[in-house]
Amino acid sequence: MSHLWKGLPADSFYEVRAECTDVPKTKFKIKSGKTLSARKWRSAFSPEGCLDIGQTLGRIYRGGIHPTIRGEVWEFLLGCFDPKSTYEERKEIRLSRREEYVRLKELCTYMFPLIGSGKFITAPVIREDGTPTQDPIVLLEASPEKLMTPTIQATVGSDSAMSCSKEEDKKIIQWKLALHQIGLDVNRTDRTLVFYEKPENLGKLWDVLSVYAWFDKDVGYGQGMSDLCSPMIMLLEDEADAFWCFERLMRRLRGNFKCIGNAVGVESQLCNLANVIQVVDPKLHKHLEHIGGGDYLFAFRMLMVLFRREVSFGDSLYLWEIMWALEYDPDLYTLYEECDSDRPEDAKGKRKSSRQCGKYERNYLRSGAKNGEPLPISVFLVASVLKEKSIKLLTEAKGLDDVVKILNDTSGNLDVRKACSGAMKLHKKYLKKVKTEKPSS
Repeated sequence: MSHLWKGLPADSFYEVRAECTDVPKTKFKIKSGKTLSARKWRSAFSPEGCLDIGQTLGRIYRGGIHPTIRGEVWEFLLGCFDPKSTYEERKEIRLSRREEYVRLKELCTYMFPLIGSGKFITAPVIREDGTPTQDPIVLLEASPEKLMTPTIQATVGSDSAMSCSKEEDKKIIQWKLALHQIGLDVNRTDRTLVFYEKPENLGKLWDVLSVYAWFDKDVGYGQGMSDLCSPMIMLLEDEADAFWCFERLMRRLRGNFKCIGNAVGVESQLCNLANVIQVVDPKLHKHLEHIGGGDYLFAFRMLMVLFRREVSFGDSLYLWEIMWALEYDPDLYTLYEECDSDRPEDAKGKRKSSRQCGKYERNYLRSGAKNGEPLPISVFLVASVLKEKSIKLLTEAKGLDDVVKILNDTSGNLDVRKACSGAMKLHKKYLKKVKTEKPSS
């Protein structure tokens, strides 16, 4: 039967609305023998359900994942499940997580009853001092009697408002201040897709993001998260499964959205990008510094939403799964479970060199690098795009506007496979140069 889907375009699985004619076409094709099929995926499991993920990582890198199994494969790539777990163990974990999500959502619904209704808001419901706005748009979007005051909201799980600390009140106010921004972003996320013509799917995206903003109060909600969450809503039918898959993705990326003073976390990745370019292409780095681009802010969007705007919807999914397959660490699930009290971006421990690791991860382990965290592959992907455009940037970019214009030409035209291959080469070159430069420094 495999010949039936040989060379099938991925767009046939993510239908675009007929009137949206200027949407980039997906270059990724489902190819028999290259793309990870349902049959190959099933064959990687033992009778008890233990997964030999090593045999699937290479195939994902070579040909991506068939859309019919994409959601369940992503759950493993993102560390939702331990590949060594059995079918029964995963069933228990899934049920437990679904129950936890129901509890979280019920709490959020108590605080703001529009959650779970299939509707969402696009105007502020509360002021910073905690008083309701009574905005006419909000009153149209939700019945006013449901817009409870922060004091009443703070009584969740208690008989008296007095039992709730002032700090908790502030957290609820902070959370409610984000709800309309989530709604505004939901309203413009992937609206070219037929899937989001259904109001219930928009409502589901708003619910998941709103619950996450309460779940991770240190980060809350940041613009760009809707782009990262949208595919989870499409690929995983159960809302709770989509939430936990998104939560695992945010374990990798939450640092980008974390605000410390006036700085956004992604600035540290931009700093890493600057260091990488300085090592692999010093001439380009010097030129970018000369024209005022030494902070690399022009790459902000690529790192924040993982190239969602540079490629079609289908190609962005293909790019993500290649990245995750290359970076895959078989201890990811254990690491996340052990570090649940502390966020994992600061807590990655020892890693085992194993054929169960992704190629990018193996290269890092073999390099013998011991200084802190390995840089995410996304940094090298951006570096690969800049390297490919380096001649144009060196000869045509006289200022930041030119840099942005040259990079914008990439939108819709980025070759995912080529960019990943370029990222791997740059990673190797970077590790080699850093290693040889270390003794003399």
